[in-house]
Amino acid sequence: MNFSEVFKLSNLLCKFSPDGKYLASCVQYRLVVRDVNTLQILQLYTCLDQIQHIEWSADSLFILCAMYKRGLVQVWSLEQPEWHCRIDEGSAGLVASCWSPDGRHILNTTEFHLRITVWSLCTKSVSYIKYPKACQQGITFTRDGRYMALAERRDCKDHVSVFVCSDWQLLRHFDTETQDLAGIEWAPNGCVLAVWDTCLEYKVLLYSLDGRLLSAYCAYEWSLGVKSVAWSPSSQFLAVGSYDGKVRILNHVTWKMITEFGHPATVNNPKIVVYKEAEKNPRLALGRLAFPPPRAAPGPSSTTESKYEIASVPVSLQTLKPVADRANPKIGVGALAFSPDNYFLATKNDSIPNAVWIWDIQKLKLFVVLEQLSPVRAFQWDPQQPRLAICTGGSRVYLWSPAGCVSVQVPGEGDFQVLSLCWHLNGDSVALLSKDHFCLCFLETEERVGTTFGRPGDHT
Repeated sequence: MNFSEVFKLSNLLCKFSPDGKYLASCVQYRLVVRDVNTLQILQLYTCLDQIQHIEWSADSLFILCAMYKRGLVQVWSLEQPEWHCRIDEGSAGLVASCWSPDGRHILNTTEFHLRITVWSLCTKSVSYIKYPKACQQGITFTRDGRYMALAERRDCKDHVSVFVCSDWQLLRHFDTETQDLAGIEWAPNGCVLAVWDTCLEYKVLLYSLDGRLLSAYCAYEWSLGVKSVAWSPSSQFLAVGSYDGKVRILNHVTWKMITEFGHPATVNNPKIVVYKEAEKNPRLALGRLAFPPPRAAPGPSSTTESKYEIASVPVSLQTLKPVADRANPKIGVGALAFSPDNYFLATKNDSIPNAVWIWDIQKLKLFVVLEQLSPVRAFQWDPQQPRLAICTGGSRVYLWSPAGCVSVQVPGEGDFQVLSLCWHLNGDSVALLSKDHFCLCFLETEERVGTTFGRPGDHT
């Protein structure tokens, strides 16, 4: 495992291109495009203001930079660096910008969600879509890029419109049986659209491409409901994370619940492996020093190393008592992610912030629990194999695979606090992002996490 040098970064804006050849990062108002293999700068673009959002086109030929404060979008070409495009929404403002799947249209959402403007880079034509709804996930495209579903709010009711992306013609329009729609997402196969309601109303609706209601699911009433939703890559399962701290798995045949996963604060089953992060003692014993050690700075220390130890059951996990009189309480399953091979599901219960739970989807049972020393900030699966990367806002990155798990110190001067991460398409490297910098962590593709330590069989 090797690390690159550290590069400057702003707003955690760092993304690999879809074809895996390039890495784009932002430093204030500059966009830097590097070659993934050499990390040499290929292009350097200067925008009109500080960049707040970047996104690659699906063919990796263009990249858009959004400056929401000024209502501006600038588009740059990698093939023709002298070509550029500027889109100014003017007084309408700008709150979101994204590519269409063909990489030749840009969808801009104006302030107050008054409309979505569709800009064509080829014909320079402009189309408008009215009534987009302001919600956590209001636009979703099918994976083949043929259709777009849009959540709408008109006449105090929720609706969904399905558009054909090739000509932006309306294919279907139907109202949804929701009080206050919170999000929509296509299944990976593009056949079913999942719609979920506000957290105040537990409701998950499944619609076909032609707008027929296939099923409605409600786990309970009179309590906070759905918090997170994730499709399995095969489209066979829909995982629904709820505020009651459970994940419910719906199947694609009957759309009924086949099992539910709880997240208890104590793990009692001896068959479940619980990895606990523990600090290693430094090689130089401070007690032998003739002078007292310097006072440590607040936050994770860059000098202390850590390792995973297998805890003996029962294991009590650190819990967080939610503040009852504040909005968005730290309870419920706030993060869900299936592994690319459909074998595992990783979850995080916000009231147990230091733990990541990994479930065996084939056997529909808990497989592993990883408890960190600090609250988990983010986790993401390797796109090529069941390998999970985790960060906690400290100077370490954590990797888990069925072979075991490992804690890796990010080298470098100062304290590199990993706030986010993203995998390369091939799974041979992962970008580690801090507040002001980023670096790449290179992994051998055949490298098995835990071959040197961290395997269950290596511990007594």
